[in-house]
Amino acid sequence: MNGPKRKVNHPLRDNLRLARQLLGGTLPTRLAKSLETLSKDFHFSLGAGELQFINGSWYVTHVGLVRLSRRRKCRGIHVEVVESLCDSAASRFVLKATVFPSKGSSGFVGYGDADPSNVSFLVHGAEMRVAETRAVNRALRKAYGIGICSVEEIGSVAEPRQAASESKKLPPQPSNGNGSPTVRDRLCQVIRQHELDPNLVKVYATEFCGVKTLRDATREQVENFVKHLADWAEKDRNALLCQLNSYPPKQEEGAA
Repeated sequence: MNGPKRKVNHPLRDNLRLARQLLGGTLPTRLAKSLETLSKDFHFSLGAGELQFINGSWYVTHVGLVRLSRRRKCRGIHVEVVESLCDSAASRFVLKATVFPSKGSSGFVGYGDADPSNVSFLVHGAEMRVAETRAVNRALRKAYGIGICSVEEIGSVAEPRQAASESKKLPPQPSNGNGSPTVRDRLCQVIRQHELDPNLVKVYATEFCGVKTLRDATREQVENFVKHLADWAEKDRNALLCQLNSYPPKQEEGAA
């Protein structure tokens, strides 16, 4: 006689709670339904970094896909370089991944490409590894029937940046009394200029500085963060948005 079925726990409740925090209120029906499917069918966890919310849609991460393959007892993943499509001098690579989800499976194939034009500047020089990750992600999505794209596959969408003379006109900023803007002013200027979420920036700042609240950070730590944020926003705003959207926003006392 078979014993009682063990109840399978999925992270839907936690995912919905975190998603409401991330979006700052009510979750649209479309997003809630999609999140329900991802939670129940694949057990993806938003809090564990297996899903990200970017530009109005859910994306699965490489971590989420690898963990899913482990839960489903994937039999193996084979990766190979597609030599005819690669140009190492130009840092352009194409890799092919084959996922074998079960014994006797003929495999599910996915291709991934990467070159300096479609990866974040932070990983320039590692294009082959990025291409491998993209190939594996695509093959895993095919193998397990996941329709949403992965974060790593979308790459870095190049946005034409305006020249300094054509950049958005910002109102004059207050100064610290000697004619130069304060750290707070510079941070606010970066947030406005690049249209960043101030709450998510605050969460990122606390992690970057290694403190619980920004009030605990030293001036030097905050100055380093503002410089880092401004440089990243200018060079690759989309990659920065991916980073910011990985954090559930939280409210803290005190200003940045």
